Amino acid sequence: MAFLKFNKSELVNLSYSLKREIISANKIGAVCNTSIVTCNTRRYHGLLAVTLDRFGGQNYMLLSAVDESIVVNGKQFNLGIHCYGDIYEPRGHKYVVDFEADPVPTITYKVGEIVFKKSILLMPDSDQVLLKYELVKAPSKVSLILKPFLAFRNVHALTHRNDQANTSYNEIPGGASFRLYSGFPDLHLQLSSKSFEYHHSPDWYMGVTYSDEYRRGFDCREDLLVPGYFEGEMKKGESVILSASKNEIIPTSLKAKYTSTVKKTPEISDKRSQLEHCADLLITNHNGRKQINAGYSWLYTGMLRETLLSIVGLTLCRDGNAAEFEEILDNLIEDNQERLATRTTQVEAPLMIAGVLQKYIEEFGADPKKVWKKYGNVIKNVIESYLPGVRKEISMQPNGMLWAQMDGVALSWMNAYINGVPVTERSGYQVETNALWYNAICFAIEMEQKYGAKTSKFPETWAPVKALIEENYMKTFWYPKRGILADYVDNNGQNVDTRPNMLFALWVKYSPVPEEYYHSILRTIDNELVTRRGIRTLSPRNPMYRGVYEGTQIERDLAYHQGSTRPFFLEAYADVCFRVKGPAFFNKVQWLVKSFYEDLGKHGVGAFSELYDGDPPHEAHGAVSSALSTAALLAVDYLMEKHKED
Repeated sequence: MAFLKFNKSELVNLSYSLKREIISANKIGAVCNTSIVTCNTRRYHGLLAVTLDRFGGQNYMLLSAVDESIVVNGKQFNLGIHCYGDIYEPRGHKYVVDFEADPVPTITYKVGEIVFKKSILLMPDSDQVLLKYELVKAPSKVSLILKPFLAFRNVHALTHRNDQANTSYNEIPGGASFRLYSGFPDLHLQLSSKSFEYHHSPDWYMGVTYSDEYRRGFDCREDLLVPGYFEGEMKKGESVILSASKNEIIPTSLKAKYTSTVKKTPEISDKRSQLEHCADLLITNHNGRKQINAGYSWLYTGMLRETLLSIVGLTLCRDGNAAEFEEILDNLIEDNQERLATRTTQVEAPLMIAGVLQKYIEEFGADPKKVWKKYGNVIKNVIESYLPGVRKEISMQPNGMLWAQMDGVALSWMNAYINGVPVTERSGYQVETNALWYNAICFAIEMEQKYGAKTSKFPETWAPVKALIEENYMKTFWYPKRGILADYVDNNGQNVDTRPNMLFALWVKYSPVPEEYYHSILRTIDNELVTRRGIRTLSPRNPMYRGVYEGTQIERDLAYHQGSTRPFFLEAYADVCFRVKGPAFFNKVQWLVKSFYEDLGKHGVGAFSELYDGDPPHEAHGAVSSALSTAALLAVDYLMEKHKED
């Protein structure tokens, strides 16, 4: 029995089913993403998007959709569904009676006495999606018509009818191939059955509307080319497979390929296997380079901050794969030399490498000497890049602290903009950046003393800076009136908006905050920020708080870091609470984690979302499958297992 299912009453209700997405991705960068009734509601939705190195390594949508129609006794029933303005046509969802998410997303249709199944399988190792059609029950032969909708455009863009599109085709075994524009690869559409023929009749379908883009205030209409259709007969019990691929294949191999791939697909039978499955999808191996995708379907691969925050959870906490951990980290360092050494708007991100390596050593048994030999110079170079005169965006001050400022630029992870103006600029001394700074210096001094060259001057050079931070951190950030840390300090003094960034100051191994302050800080976080869907980005007591992430782009950007929750903070929160509260915290964290599994049938089906509303019932938003959220849940699961016996 499938782990995730939906029934007929849920599926035919578009206000319900269109808010639930299936997401499949493979190691080489191909993505299949659509709603559970296969009506595309975002520009990112489609059956086959592939990574194209020739176009900068970005994802391009080749095949947007395939509409199926069944013809019986001369009457045609259209199973597809598209939105045109506020009209849905055809309305194939009314025939849907069942959906199962695993092992392969499968939709069951019932048309009178006919029972028809469609399964969608993205191949794990190639730019290919297989659509399996099975005529489960039928009183007589039926004709199946398959109509492909071609896009050939960047996943972030939309396409429109134009004279440059090549509407011709090439005949190939079992089907036809198409290439709308030069520079693109061919899209090969081939069927496993010889009874199907391709009929060429190119036509543009105008004004296909993506309702989710419309709701968000974005450009939401595009035109898609339907080059023709495939038609063939099927009998009860028969199945046929349609392959959409960058490469031409042998049609007779399709059924065996489909069957063997499904057999190799790990069974998802519980919450843990679902979590591990999501983690696996988020680690790509395009061109033999392992990286982390920040989130499907529109976030990017290999992002510095997102990778450093998620790498431990997605690799070491998942299955202890140290080789994979190091490979991803090595690729990240190689690709981010400029950000690590000279300039970045992610001012705190380079310092996170120290925390990542600390966990690698202390939690997962890595040899500290080998780790320092390999990564020591990276850490030391990162630290030295914050000295005066190196970076324009951030620099160490005479008090040992880091001051970040670039007018009109958000220099932290809270980087939403409205009309080019940052919502939360946070210029000055940032609470999390300086905590990470102190931790990195302490770590580097300790490791260099133990494993560095005997002639190294690093420890004695940086020991005075360490002492300066110890002297000035609490003077700068502590706000005794409310017993919290200021979020940042600028020329106007302390900004004491209650935000989760102060969690970083408690989470790092070498904290600049004395332990006697932890309870007071955690009390405020518990009372104002903790929810059952992560940690709020701003306290509801603040007049700027926005508890619902909905509406126009401006309204959503106002809520993005002003109240919406972030599951990724749960890792830091749980780690700190276990250290401070001990075994008594176990039941609470178990309760917090359980809530995310209650949402597996929402937003991204079987996936863990980027953010949630700050207000109950905490609806999911953002990327439907987030590396940060998935990694945090794996890390919390690891912590729970670690503290279980206690």
